Amino acid sequence: MEKESHFSKKIIPPFNLFLIVALFIALLYFFPHVFSWFWTSKNKETVSSNQLAKSTKQSLSTEIYSQINPSKGYEINTSFGDIGPKMIDMGVIDLEKFKAAYDRSGQPLTEEQLSILTKGSNQKIKITSQNSYFLLNFFWAFGLANQSKILTEGAMITQSDGKPGSFASTGGWSLTKNADAMSYYAKRKLVTLTSDEEKRVYDVASNVYRPCCGNSTAFPDCNHGMALLGIFELMAAQGATQTQMYQAAKYINSFWFPSTAFDTALYFKNKEGLDFKNIEPKIFLSKDIFSASGAQNVKKYLVEKGIQEKPPSGGGGGCGI
Repeated sequence: MEKESHFSKKIIPPFNLFLIVALFIALLYFFPHVFSWFWTSKNKETVSSNQLAKSTKQSLSTEIYSQINPSKGYEINTSFGDIGPKMIDMGVIDLEKFKAAYDRSGQPLTEEQLSILTKGSNQKIKITSQNSYFLLNFFWAFGLANQSKILTEGAMITQSDGKPGSFASTGGWSLTKNADAMSYYAKRKLVTLTSDEEKRVYDVASNVYRPCCGNSTAFPDCNHGMALLGIFELMAAQGATQTQMYQAAKYINSFWFPSTAFDTALYFKNKEGLDFKNIEPKIFLSKDIFSASGAQNVKKYLVEKGIQEKPPSGGGGGCGI
């Protein structure tokens, strides 16, 4: 006879109705708070990520700007010499008109700048955000008055039917003794260049562009072109190499055109991973990059890639006094 098996059975008590109601009420109360906490946390995380991204962009913008317009400026191995007194003596700069122009601009001439104009100076030329406007007009006058084949035989003549007086760089210069800029045009050898030095200037000037127009420095039809031509001539007269002239132009044009230089530096940083200091000056200043059309193409690239940034506020100067 088989023995009857006995199993130990646990009897599960029925759910307490009160417990079910209590849990239901708890869920109704706590779920919105938990959801709200979760949503708030995600929002804070998103905001924090956006703030970090914005902070990173601002940091990159500040870093790039400090490279193109270093706070300590950029010094070239060329001194002013006596070209200031020579320009005042010949009348291409009327000292009182020159001083008045800077007074009107809210940037009165410093004692150092007055000394460069009236006494000359053996100090090296250094461009900064504070003196870029002074150097622009100072070398505009010099480039205009110094005798050179670029002015007497180049594009200023061939592109004007021999009448270069209507360009912005000639007709726009009004700080002269007799108010006639063309009476000083290529008037005097303020510095003497050998044929090799003059060729060096032409070769570099032909490859350095500016974003206010589509012309190279060898066609100095605006103040920036005429001023940079003057700097090249002074550098060549003091033995500068083409490499030194390109490098100087890279920084000088970056101080005169900070917004364009910023876009260009950002372009090379994103496209080729290059910091400003490592960009080949001749490429940076080329027609494809730094001319008016080149700058537009650079801007278009930045916009299409969604990496355009507003540069920090800075100096620069317009195409006039």
